[in-house]
Amino acid sequence: MRYRTLGGLRVSAVGLGAMPLSIEGRPDEARALATAHAALDAGVTLLDTADSYHLPGAEPGHNELLLARALAAYGGDTADVLIATKGGRGRPADGSWSVRGGARHLRSAAEASLKRLGVDAIGLYQLHKPDPSVPFEESVGVLRELLDEGKIRLAGVSNTDADQIRTARAMLGERLVSVQNQYSPAVRDSEAELALCTELGLAFLPWSPLGGITRSSLDGPARVEGHRRFGAFHAVAERHGVSPQQVCLAWLMAKSPTVIPIPGASRPQTIRDSALAADLTLTMEELAELNDSARP
Repeated sequence: MRYRTLGGLRVSAVGLGAMPLSIEGRPDEARALATAHAALDAGVTLLDTADSYHLPGAEPGHNELLLARALAAYGGDTADVLIATKGGRGRPADGSWSVRGGARHLRSAAEASLKRLGVDAIGLYQLHKPDPSVPFEESVGVLRELLDEGKIRLAGVSNTDADQIRTARAMLGERLVSVQNQYSPAVRDSEAELALCTELGLAFLPWSPLGGITRSSLDGPARVEGHRRFGAFHAVAERHGVSPQQVCLAWLMAKSPTVIPIPGASRPQTIRDSALAADLTLTMEELAELNDSARP
C-alpha cells in the first residue's frame, strides 16, 4: 500500500467508503465486518462514514457503530487508522436525503458521533453538505468550535464549491484538511474544486469514484453501455491484467497528489481489489488515453 498525506497524517492512498455496509441492500453483519477487516488487512487506514449511513427512517449512526465494532474486533494494530465521519444530513422514512446544517443540529450530531465511535476525539469530522437554508459560515463555525474544544482533531467539508472551500479555509486555517466531492470518469463537475485543493494542499476525497464502471463489468445492457462509456478503462485494464476499477482509481490518483479515492465496498474481495490500485502505475500515454475518453 502506498500512502498520502491528509492534514499532516499519513493515510493509505485508497480509503474505504463504508456507506454500502449500512444502507439499502447492505450485507449481513458478518460480511460487513469481514469487508472492513479485509480493508485493514490490505493496508487501508482511512475509513469514511457518516451518521446518516443507515436505513431510511432508522436510528442514525448504524455505520459508525459498525466500524467501531469492526476496529474493536480486529486482531491487528489499528493505531494508524483514521475514521472520517460526517454530519449534516439525514435519512427520512421516505428514503430521501435531508440536509440539516444548523448550529444546534451539527453540534448534537458531532457529539453523538463521538459517543458512537467511542473515541476521545473524532479524527476527521466533515460537514456533509451545505444547507441552503443556513448561512455556510454558521455551519463552518460549529466545526471551528468543535476543533477549539478538542472534540474533533481535523475538519473537512463535502459537496462544496470553490468559493465555499475558500470560506472554510479562511475560517479554519490549516485545520481544514479535506474536501469530499463527487468525482469520477462519469462526473467531473468538481474540476475547479480539485484544482483548488491541489493549490491549497487539501486532501481531495472523491466519493462514488468509480462512476458506474463496476456495472460495466456485468453482463447485459449495462455491459454494452458501460463499454461504450468506459471502453478505454477496460482496454488499459486488459493490458495490465487488472480490473477496470483498479485502472479508474489509479487514474484518479494520478490527477493530483492530494487525491485519495474512497470507493465503496460491501464484499471483502471488492475492497481488496480496490486497494491494489495504490500500487498500479499507468504510463503517460495511458493517462492521456483515459483523460481523452473521460472528457465531460
